[in-house]
Amino acid sequence: MVAEVVRNPRFVQELPEEAALNFLGVRTSKDVYFQLSPTELVEHALRRGEGALTETGALMCATGRYTGRSPKDRYIVRDSLTEGRVDWGNVNIPYDEARFEQLHRRMRHYVEYHPVFVRYALAGADPAHQLKLCILTTSAWQNLFCTNMFLRPTADELTDFEPDFTILAVPDFLANPAEDQTRGTNFAILNLSKRVILVGGTGYAGEIKKGVFSALNFLLPQKNVMPMHCSANVDLNNSTDVALFFGLSGTGKTTLSADPERGLIGDDEHGWSDEGIFNFEGGCYAKVIDLTREREPQIFDAIRYGSIVENTRMIRNSRTVDYTDTTLTENTRTSYPISFIGNAVEPSVGTHPRNIFFLTCDAFGVLPPIARLTTEQAMDYFVLGYTARVAGTEMGVTEPQATFSACFGAAFMPLHVSEYARMLGDKIRQHGVNVWLVNTGWTGGGFGVGQRMKLSHTRSLIRAALTGQLAEGPFVMHPVFNLAMPTACPDVPAPILDPRQTWADPMAYDAKANHLNSLFVDKRASLTSATSVTV
Repeated sequence: MVAEVVRNPRFVQELPEEAALNFLGVRTSKDVYFQLSPTELVEHALRRGEGALTETGALMCATGRYTGRSPKDRYIVRDSLTEGRVDWGNVNIPYDEARFEQLHRRMRHYVEYHPVFVRYALAGADPAHQLKLCILTTSAWQNLFCTNMFLRPTADELTDFEPDFTILAVPDFLANPAEDQTRGTNFAILNLSKRVILVGGTGYAGEIKKGVFSALNFLLPQKNVMPMHCSANVDLNNSTDVALFFGLSGTGKTTLSADPERGLIGDDEHGWSDEGIFNFEGGCYAKVIDLTREREPQIFDAIRYGSIVENTRMIRNSRTVDYTDTTLTENTRTSYPISFIGNAVEPSVGTHPRNIFFLTCDAFGVLPPIARLTTEQAMDYFVLGYTARVAGTEMGVTEPQATFSACFGAAFMPLHVSEYARMLGDKIRQHGVNVWLVNTGWTGGGFGVGQRMKLSHTRSLIRAALTGQLAEGPFVMHPVFNLAMPTACPDVPAPILDPRQTWADPMAYDAKANHLNSLFVDKRASLTSATSVTV
């Protein structure tokens, strides 16, 4: 029998808690906290010992053993719906239908004996392509995370709310690897037929967010909507001047899309429909390692009451966050509603983009600071999803490591990369979009020899691309990568635009450029259908 529900008094009449439990398939003898406000969730989290308040009022929480996503423990149920559509392999790991049902049943039974926090939320700012979510968590702070990260329904939208997806996030529920055929005790499993997402054995809230993103990446292409792992902004004085920024961690996606002269549509996940682009989320989930107000004023000032800071630490004998502290992880993060950003655009929608930027941090120091891509090149670099990271130091020597993540988000893409690439190519052609490859990494040599690109130069290049100055040319072709490089840009010294000119030894540059190009060739060859996505 369902116990008396602990109601939010503002919504006693509007929100049917029992219906939410029915959607989840859960009956509980414990308290059910439904659709609580951020203030109520913070109070519960503090009372339950889930976190502590910082001096700005943000809630500081630790995620436990897992301080990031665990890609090798993410599964998709293999059934008649997914069998022929999902690109199965090391990224999309198949999971048995029957075992899912057993695991799901045990999770529902588990939460019958624990207090739970339940909420309705939305994913997708465009109502035509929106998912209605019913989310159950056993911690108050994770429910606050979902409040921040997903769109918050209005009172009218909550009337007769019928979820499209249900999510159970229970960190203390552990899988039995022998019985459940999981790699360990933690798991994140998508059942796209049943429209259920299970997250257990891990307190990292990002698994919830990315589970919904993965579901959208499977469903939306069927409606000719391209799902994208990118940030987006728009000129505050011209609503048709929308720009997208794709990039892996460390490439500057958040930094470069944060522009006081442009409105932020979203910082991470978007859809591109026949009408334009729209944010999937209602909040931001930004890294905060080494965060300062000087470097990231918008993010710094967004960390206030209602925000969460994950896996950070306070300066001793204070409530001040030490953003340099990596005791728990380098993946320290903050979660906050997008409205905490002063120039956020609400609703989070925009027209078709005029410009797309692929950001790469090239630690080899051989890619140009900016290059204009043809549609075919755009599809190719989208498939590659290239950046380079610096390896650890051994005997005083460091070597860059090439990293490839198809679509700049392979871990969340259930379909074959070719499907997303085709959609990108079609939309670029249809809407006449300019596409740019931007190197935010090294110039004048690789890591340890050259220098990191100046942020001021990168901003000037992007500004010139946005205003149309770069598109007017002239351009010269890179002899190795066949990329069109502009020969002039306001506020950027001309020699910087051609990376070979920045190296003291041009022959060494040629050797390293050919080395990186060979890595591109090898990667393309490993993508067995890569030739099918270029035209």
